[in-house]
Amino acid sequence: MLEVAGLTTTYEGLVAISDVSLKVGKGEIVTVAGANGAGKSTLLKTIAGMEQRQSGSIHFEGERIDGVQPHLITARGIAFVPENRRLFPRLSVRDNLRLGSFLFRKRPDRDAPLDGVFSLFPVLKERLGQLAGTLSGGEQQMLAMGRALMTRPKLLMLDEPSQGIMPKLVTEMFAAIKAIRQTGVTILLVEQRLVESLEIADSAVVLQTGRIVLRGSAQEVRDHPDIRSAYLGA
Repeated sequence: MLEVAGLTTTYEGLVAISDVSLKVGKGEIVTVAGANGAGKSTLLKTIAGMEQRQSGSIHFEGERIDGVQPHLITARGIAFVPENRRLFPRLSVRDNLRLGSFLFRKRPDRDAPLDGVFSLFPVLKERLGQLAGTLSGGEQQMLAMGRALMTRPKLLMLDEPSQGIMPKLVTEMFAAIKAIRQTGVTILLVEQRLVESLEIADSAVVLQTGRIVLRGSAQEVRDHPDIRSAYLGA
């Protein structure tokens, strides 16, 4: 579904990712791991059209999308939930969700994905009239993911979805990601919680200073001695 080849992107004059290549098959969950500053967020932003590549290519469903405007990439079926969520804090939960379906504003079934969103995140239905900025961190993450699902994505890219949420909600968050995949949505996941992400992923890549230093199945990455030492404490 997604193929990134030889991708190099600079950020503020510095090379953030260099010669990165990866493939994400339809229906897969692929995890991108690495320390802070490794280039994980830049990779997702470049795929989403929010950062301009210096070299390399990005293909989605066989069509080249590098250089395409972000809103057109969304229209093609790629939704991106950034690390900072980018909600509209002074708008209600309902309005934030409806902004996600803006591409379908002329269709009578514009709000059709809502049932699926509420099934994943029941608390959002209870908070429809509440301002997004007054939600807890976990609820805001749910709203950001729900808004992304309103775009009816084929590929959902998540940047640190467990960041800033209560520990007791982390398990629920990963269960939701797994459930989203079961609906047919492909997922590219950036996540510091490597143990949990590898439990639900099919494959993984590890970035270090902007380059991929390890790739393989989730099991292979989990069992690699460097990963066990650096991330799993073994």
